[in-house]
Amino acid sequence: MMHTGKRLLLSATAVVLTLIGISANATIPEIKPGTPFTPLEPTREEAITTQQIMSNLLRGHYERKRLNNDLSSEVLNTLLDDLDGTHSYFLASDIEEFEQFRNHLDEALSRGDMKPAFYIYNRFQQRVSERLSFMLNELEKKAKDYDFKSKEVLELDREETPWASTRAELDQLWRKRLKNSMLNLRLAGKEDEDILELLAKRYQNQLNRVHQSRPVDAYQTFMNAVTRTFDPHTQYFSPRNSENFNINMSLSLQGIGAVLQTEDEHTKVVRLVPGGPAFKAGNLEPEDKIIGVAQGDEEMVDVIGWRLDEVVDLIRGPKSSTVRLEILSGAAATAEPKTIAIVRDEVKLEEQSAQKEVIEIQDGKDTRRIGVIDIPTFYIDFEGRMNNLPDYRSTTRDVRRLVNELLDERIDGLIIDLRSNGGGSLEEAINLTGLFIPTGPVVQVRGARGDVDVLRDRDPEVLYAGPMTVLVNRLSASASEIFAGAIQDYGRGLVIGGQTFGKGTVQSLRPLTEGQLKITQAKFYRVSGDSTQNQGVIPDIMFPSLFDKDKIGESALEKALPWDTIKPARETKSNPVRSKLSRLKELHEERINDNPDFIFVREQKALVSEMRDKTQVSLNEEERKSEREENDRRRLALENKRRKAKGMPELASLDDPEEDEKVEGDEEKAKSDEEKDDEEPDAMLIETGNILLDYMRMSSPGMTALR
Repeated sequence: MMHTGKRLLLSATAVVLTLIGISANATIPEIKPGTPFTPLEPTREEAITTQQIMSNLLRGHYERKRLNNDLSSEVLNTLLDDLDGTHSYFLASDIEEFEQFRNHLDEALSRGDMKPAFYIYNRFQQRVSERLSFMLNELEKKAKDYDFKSKEVLELDREETPWASTRAELDQLWRKRLKNSMLNLRLAGKEDEDILELLAKRYQNQLNRVHQSRPVDAYQTFMNAVTRTFDPHTQYFSPRNSENFNINMSLSLQGIGAVLQTEDEHTKVVRLVPGGPAFKAGNLEPEDKIIGVAQGDEEMVDVIGWRLDEVVDLIRGPKSSTVRLEILSGAAATAEPKTIAIVRDEVKLEEQSAQKEVIEIQDGKDTRRIGVIDIPTFYIDFEGRMNNLPDYRSTTRDVRRLVNELLDERIDGLIIDLRSNGGGSLEEAINLTGLFIPTGPVVQVRGARGDVDVLRDRDPEVLYAGPMTVLVNRLSASASEIFAGAIQDYGRGLVIGGQTFGKGTVQSLRPLTEGQLKITQAKFYRVSGDSTQNQGVIPDIMFPSLFDKDKIGESALEKALPWDTIKPARETKSNPVRSKLSRLKELHEERINDNPDFIFVREQKALVSEMRDKTQVSLNEEERKSEREENDRRRLALENKRRKAKGMPELASLDDPEEDEKVEGDEEKAKSDEEKDDEEPDAMLIETGNILLDYMRMSSPGMTALR
């Protein structure tokens, strides 16, 4: 491809810190409230690194931007949003003062001058220190007398709220925040005395950490504001985060297998590593926020406001040990915290490898056998291939073997399940496509200079020419989108499920004096000429999904590069799928109108959307109790409606051990064969099989098993 020798990165997320290794939690000295914050100073090495970063960005990034006043203004806006996106720390006078830098950050960057950036960061740390000191004083002197019967409300969405003019305005906001934190803990069953002690410890820990900030914290914050004006996948890694990133990119992972990022004062789950402990446990989801960490049966450590690398260190631990996490569900703004346990383990390649099964679907009096190949990621054992090992593992080699086994089992059709497959090896995406098409282009890669490289399948063999579908969801990204897009463009099969992630860019890692730069250098385009960037692959038939496209996916990321088109790589011939889509959709809709699982997903999505869209929360205890009880009642009613329609026993409560949360099929799917025997059938997979059968009937009446 291009940039030979540089490491190409195709992962779906911009921030990656997979949890691996041994815990190293250092003791931090206690700081008294009101202690002045000691300003940080930039280093000479950071000045050199800045000039290296800017040279790489201006010469090598896919988007050819100029270092001028427009970019300077963008950087300032991004930095302020990163530091204080909820307008909760800075005063209007601070923002007015920072205007002096709006048209001059470009000049500072060209010189490697970090003084303006450190000036803003130091002011932010000063304001954070003031807020935390206020909270500690409030807890000591007033919080025990708070009234939870008043009709006060706390505004949750403050992005468009004007900056506070006075400290008194911020005091009022933070008093309400403190009251909300106390109320959440009250509703979780904690006693007032314990609540005051827990929150005092939380804010004291945060204050301690503010005063332990290092120049690298200010530098990394600012440089990532710079890189994010180019696109969300271009990133600066400090030496410490470079180490975490490099560990994450390896195939031997030990920990819980989660990708995290900081969002305001919380640590948020971005995605789960296929085959990892959290993936298999099924109790952690994207968008969940981790607010506490405990080792085994030890006391829970509150991690709200902690630095991301410190949270990562606390969650790390040896294989077979247990970590307990206190989490807030990402499904609702006012969710009640819950505690989950995950046993740390190594993520082995075989647990990420393709697996097969056969599902049986009634077709009138006949029973049709549909082969399913689940591919969690696009993998290859590079070392094994380099050493010419005869049995080295790769996606294509494994799928070839599985398809042959399924053909021996006399399947009638094939489903390739790419749900939650975040990508991986580009080479494997191309080779896998080649198992199902004759020779031809698979994907186009356009570089920063406009040069287009058409990557082809050159193997004339078609392993499987029978009817097939590709099942995707919002977490199907990058290499998954290349495969699904090629199958769709060739009319080789149906693409079914949810609109994919939309990660259609290529990154490389470049070394710096201090740390590394991950830079976007190219874009992917389909055979049709459509980019996979931002828009992703739109299925031929869409399924309902609980994933919120406004929060998950490339289009949810600020400054994401746009969707566009280039010249097609091959002439568009007659597409046997397209002419049948209208009737296939009609048959699908008729079938799911009365399907309890599909009805459940649609109704659950409406409820979750309603809960997510709340912009304020009551600080009245009785109102909050009533609201939570009503939400629980509605969720239980939806679940029992589904169960009743399927002839299953109803639940007495949401905590009933018989509750099964794996209905949608959009969620993580990693269970052993023994466990699968006891599970409900995957509704989305079964309906995909039904659609495939519809397509087969329309294509060739009088079907027979394929060989």
